[in-house]
Amino acid sequence: MTAEVSGRPYRSALREEQAEQTRMRIARAARDRFVERGWAGTSVRSVAAAAGVSEATVYAVYGSKAGLASSLVDSADADADAGRAVADLDAAEGDPHGQLAAFVRFERRLFENAGELIRVIAEGRRNEPALQAAYAEGRGRGDRVRREVFQTWPPEAFQPGITLDRALDIFAITVAIETYDFATRERGWTPDAVENWWIELLSQALLN
Repeated sequence: MTAEVSGRPYRSALREEQAEQTRMRIARAARDRFVERGWAGTSVRSVAAAAGVSEATVYAVYGSKAGLASSLVDSADADADAGRAVADLDAAEGDPHGQLAAFVRFERRLFENAGELIRVIAEGRRNEPALQAAYAEGRGRGDRVRREVFQTWPPEAFQPGITLDRALDIFAITVAIETYDFATRERGWTPDAVENWWIELLSQALLN
């Protein structure tokens, strides 16, 4: 009995790990199909085949083709190493400047590694409600995490007159893929230069 009970947490953790691996295989397959063929040309069947799972598994994980659009956000987060961002935020706990820099570094990785996907979603959302929902979900995830972290900073950490909502707005407006593309593609900036500029600009705008 003792062995059986002690084994349950292990089996549960193993199932969770396998489920997450399956979820990410589906997300990456959906990303590749979507970038290659567009939303209309991406079927649940083709995603399942590319991921090496059944259609039923895709539906079990994401619910529908419309729900599959959220897998694109999962894939983008994985490409930007969301786990590393969490570790960076934890390491800089109590240091608003360090946590602000961690957010900027994550967004830089997002634009570098998943920029093609983000651009296609941003363009396609004008005609596809599912992609509009995915776009909003991606924006919402970032805002929720930043709100949660910004709320831990003492009021005196912010510049006078900077509210939490204003800080979130300034970050979102400043750290945008459109700005990243303009700086790197048209003005010849390196990704490092963009990252450093964002950190300097946001530190001056938000932090006291």
